[in-house]
Amino acid sequence: MPEALQTSEVVTASTRRGEGGLRGFLAFQPAGVTAPWRIFWVGFALRVLYMTVAHTWRIRVLMDHFQFGWELGRIARSVVAGQGYGNPFLGHTGPTTWIPPLYTLLVAAVFRVFGIYSAPSAWVIFAINSAFSGATALCVYEIAARCYGGRVALWSGWLWALYPAAMQYAVHWVWDMSLTTWLFAGVLLLALRARGVDVTHTAEGDGHRLQRWGWFGLLWGLILLSNPSLVLALPAVMLWMIWGGRGTAFTLEHAVRGAVLAMAVMAVCLAPWVWRNWQVFHVFTPTRGNLGAELYQSTLESNDGFPWGPTLPMAEADPQMRRYAAIGEVAYVREQGAAAKERIRENPRCIVGWMGKRVYFFWAGVPHPLDRKPWVEYTREVNFGFLSVTGWLGLLLSLRRRVPGSKLFLATFVFVPLIYYAVTVQARFRHPLEPLICVLTVYLFQSADRTRIWTWSPKRLVERDEAVA
Repeated sequence: MPEALQTSEVVTASTRRGEGGLRGFLAFQPAGVTAPWRIFWVGFALRVLYMTVAHTWRIRVLMDHFQFGWELGRIARSVVAGQGYGNPFLGHTGPTTWIPPLYTLLVAAVFRVFGIYSAPSAWVIFAINSAFSGATALCVYEIAARCYGGRVALWSGWLWALYPAAMQYAVHWVWDMSLTTWLFAGVLLLALRARGVDVTHTAEGDGHRLQRWGWFGLLWGLILLSNPSLVLALPAVMLWMIWGGRGTAFTLEHAVRGAVLAMAVMAVCLAPWVWRNWQVFHVFTPTRGNLGAELYQSTLESNDGFPWGPTLPMAEADPQMRRYAAIGEVAYVREQGAAAKERIRENPRCIVGWMGKRVYFFWAGVPHPLDRKPWVEYTREVNFGFLSVTGWLGLLLSLRRRVPGSKLFLATFVFVPLIYYAVTVQARFRHPLEPLICVLTVYLFQSADRTRIWTWSPKRLVERDEAVA
């Protein structure tokens, strides 16, 4: 039996015995690779219950509700107020491409129904985030089932549904993390389906059906309209899918056709946004247009390589804000980008040093100021870094055992963070990779040798050695 199948079970022993109660509820596992919907409903209900009881929907009103979505919330307010897709900071600064439109327009729709910056709007937005985060558990389950089998899938699905760190962005942030993570998990799942990866041998065949490629293109189109920073992983994922058809000309031909279809669907998704940007700014902006300004902030000694907070000062009288409003966003970002390139040429050693720090902190967690509760910060950093370590160890073990899909996971671990290494890192930027980290962590611990006895007792060590002998 292949090593990747050693931990697989289609139906757990407790289910076969018909156990009831909580254990039976959690251990229920249908045949095949499809996740039980109870994982979604429990995860969704837990998130909604927490944010309701903990009052996370009560967002502070500092700086005219700026923490309610930051630039994204400002643009959503502008849309609902009839001022168009613009004004991401203070006052009326005109149209923008600072933030992609998908999640922004979703927030604007909530504002339209429940009120701008209102408490009901915050509750509804967090409930929607909770649905996205809960749905991610279904993807986590099937990814694990297809690559590692039923036992790893069951633990991974429930871990994502119940683990507090997996739900924090859904119930605290008016931002796209939960949506983007769900979409990206869906992309990885479709890639596995397209390659026909299924260690349980229970899923439907015909891995390169055009329909799956069409859905793949749709999800990537939505990702590019939500968080285009993940785009560096697109070529690697698509090549991995196509490479699976190299065995026969017939399969390879269908894979290439599917890839062309996926690109066409992505183009259709982006077309309205690209057209709007061309009409407004007379420049080609496929996703977002703030890279030059963000890159400039990453080169400032005052930020020490880690820009935090708004890119522009939140004061209308500030010279930078006035210049942004006076010359327009496109010219301002172009100007900031040119200044950033000049600073990079002047200080290459410093820039490389900051990039090295970003590589470390992307996986270890960016430290927060140690206020009155340093133990909270230490706990957060240990938890964050521990999961990165276990995720990488699980990936290395998967590569060693040649688990199907492990090279796809390696590609995502390598390419997704690259843009953040170059500009800045925050803990939330790792979130799209955390479904994979969850699966790989569970696989690592499920692969532990249970025949070994670990003890500090010399007597037990002697007994163990005698038993082995």
